[in-house]
Amino acid sequence: MTIVQGDSLPDATFRVVGPNGIETLSTKDVFGGKKVVLFAVPGAFTPTCHLKHLPGFVSQADAFKAKGVDDVVCVAVNDPFVLEAWGKATGAGGAVTILSDGNAEFTKKIGMDFDGGGIGLGTRSKRYAMVVEDGVVKTLQTEENPGVAEVSSAEAILAAL
Repeated sequence: MTIVQGDSLPDATFRVVGPNGIETLSTKDVFGGKKVVLFAVPGAFTPTCHLKHLPGFVSQADAFKAKGVDDVVCVAVNDPFVLEAWGKATGAGGAVTILSDGNAEFTKKIGMDFDGGGIGLGTRSKRYAMVVEDGVVKTLQTEENPGVAEVSSAEAILAAL
């Protein structure tokens, strides 16, 4: 079942590279008691994700903060080392928190997975963006085509706030 507006996010574990190696964060760690903009990409360094989707959220991070958003978070079904390198390559550090959902645990639980095996990508996340308040989905905008970042763009989510 695909998550919808009004649903609570499921319990899941995300990973990031910290000073002592791989660290884990729970759904509660990331979303509990906070207003968070969450967006997901099919993959780090892929054309639309790298050139359009993530950069929009990085450049608009201050605008989100001005609207009361505590954190802007990106989730991808990539390993934490790739996502750390992607964050460095894009200058996302400090503006966007990038979380690894390497086994697609969270992505599958919310029904946002798709099979990219036909082009060698395996299980991936659909492209979407949501506003989450204390773990509850307040706004959800999903792209029909993973190669497009329009309704899930930073500008579209800012307008929804």
